Amino acid sequence: MHISFLLHNAYGVGGTIRTTFNLAATLAEHHDVEIVSVFRHRDVPALGAPAGVELGHLVDLRKKSPTYDGDAADHARPATVFPRGDSRYRQYSRLTDARVANHLRSLDADVVVGTRPGLNVQISRQARRGPVRIGQEHLTLDSHGYRLRREIGHRYALLDAITTVTEADARAYRSVFRLPGVRIEAIPNSVPAPRIAPADGTGKWVIAAGRLHKVKRYDLLVRAFADVVAVRPDWRLRIYGAGDATGNERRALLALIGELGLHNHVFLMGSVNPLEAEWPKGSIAAVTSDRESFGMTIVEAMRCGLPVVATDCPHGPREIIEDGTDGRLVPVGDAVAVTDALLGLIEDDETRHRFGRAALTASERFDPARIAERHERLFTELASRAPHGRSHGALRTALHRARGTVLDGAYAVRYKAADVIRRRKTA
Repeated sequence: MHISFLLHNAYGVGGTIRTTFNLAATLAEHHDVEIVSVFRHRDVPALGAPAGVELGHLVDLRKKSPTYDGDAADHARPATVFPRGDSRYRQYSRLTDARVANHLRSLDADVVVGTRPGLNVQISRQARRGPVRIGQEHLTLDSHGYRLRREIGHRYALLDAITTVTEADARAYRSVFRLPGVRIEAIPNSVPAPRIAPADGTGKWVIAAGRLHKVKRYDLLVRAFADVVAVRPDWRLRIYGAGDATGNERRALLALIGELGLHNHVFLMGSVNPLEAEWPKGSIAAVTSDRESFGMTIVEAMRCGLPVVATDCPHGPREIIEDGTDGRLVPVGDAVAVTDALLGLIEDDETRHRFGRAALTASERFDPARIAERHERLFTELASRAPHGRSHGALRTALHRARGTVLDGAYAVRYKAADVIRRRKTA
């Protein structure tokens, strides 16, 4: 089977890139697999190229490259196919519309997989009949704005399947949209087994990891840890992750650490790649997010033998952690509950070790081989059905695309009017 993934930027760093690489490399053990990156801004992927996978790109943004596309006239013109509601919209253009269209119309594959809403929409609109069309959702439906949800509600009807990373999000898609004939399945992200020994539960470190962003609520974790230190000053906290371009969140956290007198107990470690060598240095992992689309760091920590204390936020932690067996779930935004859960594991060595062993065993269900098998079953079942037997027959496709043309015209008028009003307000 020839499987083609369409990825925003395979040369950067991020959870979607990492999980796509994991899946593609595992599928490549038995299939012909390629990843096509819309953009390329460096010579080699920051995460390393996945073994056995052909890697290509559509738009070259390397300024010293002889094929540099950044000066192309269409690169400066706004996209008309890639949906405005996608958060990456401003990076797309008439050039990407055309390059993606040419790629999809000439693609000789059994399965084509999009990896973000905007690319899923492009696959639904521009892929030729024949390949199975899969739209992967790595975020959650409730994180999408109204504009994008409207686009999804119409465009996703021409996909064969949508995969979400949690059952909760799959239920949301089934309840919100009418997509007859479109399979909606939850298949979690995969995390490979670490190449080093798991934690032994003796290190007096709590580990947290993820970008420094308000949604991660590291401020809550730092405040909770101040109360941990009051009881157990021999324990420390490491937070791994890069901040945004402004550095505001990092500065705010450093100020909070100073205010609480935690300079010797809480450390902002910056971005570390790969992170797997850092988890076993600790004995407990902590996740205090207001929301998660899945919770890759939870699985990564568990695969290294760490029990995880996590807020019971939508949508991932509850589907990963079994409260009281391999970790603890606490109410969102409750610093006291975070403190109590951490101290409960810190002060009870036997429970901490037992939870760590249970986490190591439970996390095996996220092994890439198991997750790839689930994708493979879906792909094989859909590919075995002739194109006219899937959700998008020729007539249905034509009708949807005709309706889409009308909607595009209406959207264009609306956006133009909104731009005029915005310019008047700022004049």
